[in-house]
Amino acid sequence: MPGASRPPAPAAGQSPLAARVFARLADGRFHSGEALAGHLDVSRSAVWKAAGTLRALGAELDAVRNRGYRLNAASEPLAAAAIRRHLPRDVRAQVAKLETVWSIASTNTALLERAGAGSGASEVLLAEYQSAGRGRRGRAWLAPPGGAICLSLSWMFRAVPPDLGALGLVIGVCVLRALKALGAQGPALKWPNDLLLDERKLGGVLIDLRAESAGPAYVVIGIGLNVALGERLLRKIAQAGLPATDLASAGLATGSRNRIAAALIGACVKGLGGFEREGLKSFMEEWRSADALRGRPVEVRTVEGTTSRGLARGIDVHGALIVETAQGVRRFISGDVTVRPA
Repeated sequence: MPGASRPPAPAAGQSPLAARVFARLADGRFHSGEALAGHLDVSRSAVWKAAGTLRALGAELDAVRNRGYRLNAASEPLAAAAIRRHLPRDVRAQVAKLETVWSIASTNTALLERAGAGSGASEVLLAEYQSAGRGRRGRAWLAPPGGAICLSLSWMFRAVPPDLGALGLVIGVCVLRALKALGAQGPALKWPNDLLLDERKLGGVLIDLRAESAGPAYVVIGIGLNVALGERLLRKIAQAGLPATDLASAGLATGSRNRIAAALIGACVKGLGGFEREGLKSFMEEWRSADALRGRPVEVRTVEGTTSRGLARGIDVHGALIVETAQGVRRFISGDVTVRPA
């Protein structure tokens, strides 16, 4: 039984105890409370409390008498130096700053408040856990420590690109390229910002913009990718009406999370350069090939609250969704889309 002693506060610059326990358990093996306490120079009570913190954050953690603690699945901690090593050399030169943190409210919000790295350069921020992680329209994004990649990347355009509204589609194609390079079979894109695998949500893209009417445009691109959420969280998400999946379920989570993060960053940095030069057109063919909605009956709900039903007919040259309705062909630049029964 844990005692009543209070865990010591972390020293300046030191990670929270929960983060250090997580790093020790990242191999997926059992570690006794005594061994963890000795390695981390804390009490067994402090280890027990840190394990409780990890569970509260969503980590699936076993505790077995005479064996200790273990994570249900091994999960490599995110590390900025390891991610940078995996980046292609030309991309590495364009990433001015790359950070990983244990916990933050929102990686997108944090980068949006910064000045930016200048034209043609990027800052990247990743977190193991976001207390206020969000998707489109302020929806919560659920991701336990070690279970996902929560990544934000900034970019400064010299001038506002004509196709800026289609940037989310472009990033979707970039993520698709990274997933295919990692061995994913059959990933798809659902307008406007979802990544699918086997008809289930694998991840999403969130774009935040800070721009003047004339001048540079500063964008922050958020990417959430499910790596190994665990059965409990997948069931919880499904109960909310949003069937999800992860790379582990597809047999693709055996590799390094740092390598996966580097693949995403590399594909996005290269893609942003292409988008700045050529706009959406150089990404159109790949997007259309991966379109999960094309030819299917859909329902579109707009911000204004209107609902339209019809057959999805792909996207136009500006990234708008085209839907053939009973009242004629309609064009949507934003909205939520669901697939209706045939």
